[in-house]
Amino acid sequence: MRVLVTGGAGFIGTNFVLRANRICPDWAITVLDALTYAANRENLDAVADRVEFVVGSVADEDLVDTLVRKHDLVVHFAAESHNDNSLDDPWPFVDTNIIGTYRVLEAVRRHGTRLHHVSTDEVYGDLGLDDPARFSETTPVNPSSPYSASKAAADLLVRAWVRSFAITATLSNCSNNYGPYQHVEKFIPRQITNILSDVKPKLYGAGANVRDWIHVDDHNDAVITIIEKGRPGETYLIGADGEQSNRQIIAMLLEIMGKPADWFEPVSDRPGHDLRYAIDAAKLRAETGWEPQYRDVRAGIEQTVAWYRENEDWWRRDKDRTESAYARLGR
Repeated sequence: MRVLVTGGAGFIGTNFVLRANRICPDWAITVLDALTYAANRENLDAVADRVEFVVGSVADEDLVDTLVRKHDLVVHFAAESHNDNSLDDPWPFVDTNIIGTYRVLEAVRRHGTRLHHVSTDEVYGDLGLDDPARFSETTPVNPSSPYSASKAAADLLVRAWVRSFAITATLSNCSNNYGPYQHVEKFIPRQITNILSDVKPKLYGAGANVRDWIHVDDHNDAVITIIEKGRPGETYLIGADGEQSNRQIIAMLLEIMGKPADWFEPVSDRPGHDLRYAIDAAKLRAETGWEPQYRDVRAGIEQTVAWYRENEDWWRRDKDRTESAYARLGR
């Protein structure tokens, strides 16, 4: 099967390509990536002889059409995804996440190519800290930031193209990913690399905000499972029951990395910071049999810490620039 992976040099896309190369040997993979600051072509060096790499924007109509025409399946990861950046400059999020998704949709419509669209639980807004509810496939979208609004718009476009034009597509919305190759601007790798640099990790506000964490390998295994077993036109939520507050994650990292429990620095909270995300993945599990490998968040975090310890050359070059950007924001 000829598979086009958009955003395949970013965090989740990189891990998807590496994993699919191992467990789907009949896939001939092409990666399309714009190589923005959050992507790294070197991530795929280990499979460079088995993966075709195309540098370009998912919003480039002619390029996307040419590539989609040659493939049987598009796995659409390409997205701008950092909330703080979307608050500073929303346009790249509109261009990549909305316009780019539109380009993909029109191309798969023209050529009859199958699509799997990858999205986030952030499109649903947030839940109360004491609310027992979790997001499900029927939860209305209620985005809080330009990032999550752009992803919600993309999801709705995909659903409209399924209904209006009968494209063959599946969708997934996942909880917060962590793991190897994640850019140091994100919460978990930022704190890990701070500690490795002998700098106190940073905690937004009181750290009460809760995220439903999932290891990137579990997410990508779920995406492959949906591609193989999911019903066309359906949306599946991907989660591993990994709810932890930011404060709990900081405490876990400090313990794993041998630092005192109070060795962290509170910083100003992010505007519009969502309180809690939580996913009900019952539909995915019931229909496909998927189960996460990392049922214990701590085991996944330990694996992630080990990866960043062993790959300092990979993250060090972006660290100073990232921290300078956070310093301007007071965070």
